Amino acid sequence: MALDVSEKGAPKHWEQSMRDEGAAPFMTLHEIVKKAHERLSQGAWDYLIGATETETTLRRNRMAIDALSFKARVLRDVSDIDCTTTFLGQKIRMPVLLAPIGGIEAFDPDGAASSAKASEAFGVPHMLSSRCHPGLEETAAAADNFRLFQLYVRGDQDWVDDHVDRALKNGYSAFCITVDSAHYSRRERDIAKRYVKKWRARVGEEGVRYQSSITWDHVTHHKKKYPDYPLILKGIATAEDAQMAIDHGVDGIYISNHGGRQLDFGRGSIDVLPEVVDVAKGKATIYVDGSFMRGSDVVKAIALGADIVGMGRMQGWALAAGSVDACIRMLEIVEYEIKTCMGLIGVTSLDELDPSILIRDSKIVAEPHQYSALPLLNLEDDGYAPS
Repeated sequence: MALDVSEKGAPKHWEQSMRDEGAAPFMTLHEIVKKAHERLSQGAWDYLIGATETETTLRRNRMAIDALSFKARVLRDVSDIDCTTTFLGQKIRMPVLLAPIGGIEAFDPDGAASSAKASEAFGVPHMLSSRCHPGLEETAAAADNFRLFQLYVRGDQDWVDDHVDRALKNGYSAFCITVDSAHYSRRERDIAKRYVKKWRARVGEEGVRYQSSITWDHVTHHKKKYPDYPLILKGIATAEDAQMAIDHGVDGIYISNHGGRQLDFGRGSIDVLPEVVDVAKGKATIYVDGSFMRGSDVVKAIALGADIVGMGRMQGWALAAGSVDACIRMLEIVEYEIKTCMGLIGVTSLDELDPSILIRDSKIVAEPHQYSALPLLNLEDDGYAPS
């Protein structure tokens, strides 16, 4: 059941949706997460929700989003709301990217193919991680979707170029290199449970060494050899590196801290966003991810200058809860939340969003954590436990 399948207009009230189309399996995001919790093994669940060491960066991601309050305007005609946008020359239904997830097959046996199918069905782009099943060609064949490819460098320059050539051949609209994984972090939820990730075990020390040795020379090589193929750098966390990216002709700057999985005690992604936008000055497409869970989170990021917002954990939960259908359902709910938020702050299009609608509040209402954006979840209280 779709909450609202139109590209424009006010979102349909949920009670009307139920009357029109019958009660849906999931009416809220927290119901999706509950079902994922019920279905996943302890190891897979901890991998999905976990981060590195103290998990401070993960909490700061959420804290930084929560600290932003809306300045709502009223008595405006908000009966026709449009959250569509143009991204890399293509129209998309809302500014959300199904972010790359390594080992996504831990949540759905069809892995990235399910994300690709949801991407096609709903009308948002999907970025495929090189560290997941079923692979570059197979995922492209699974759906006629808007797709991008993200690479962990695990080989020499010829190895990287081979992936670029294959991505081009298989219709990926842009090529992304992850740059915040020079060393693999200590993810203690996994270590303490002795959870061995199969995709990680296959990499080997030699493969990891390549990732730690990439430099700006690799960026220069790509821009010279593939001048017309958009290049994105994922893992930018400072204005200084954003400027370096601009100076090297990078087409996309992806602000990310790997969901808190790499550097502990990093900044929240949305806190980094304004300084990167200021440096980029429209010369590069701005991506951001990091604990973005709800439609209102997306609205905040777009207001601060992001072009698109990546959703990783929420995508993983949805796939675990019910594969393609649940992932589409998650996107429908997020779209509903975006439109509702826009209407209640007094805007009707994404172009009207800017920093003036936000104010930073030092008083945090809820302690930030993996699912603080879902206060009704109460996994333990409701008796939901992983098998």
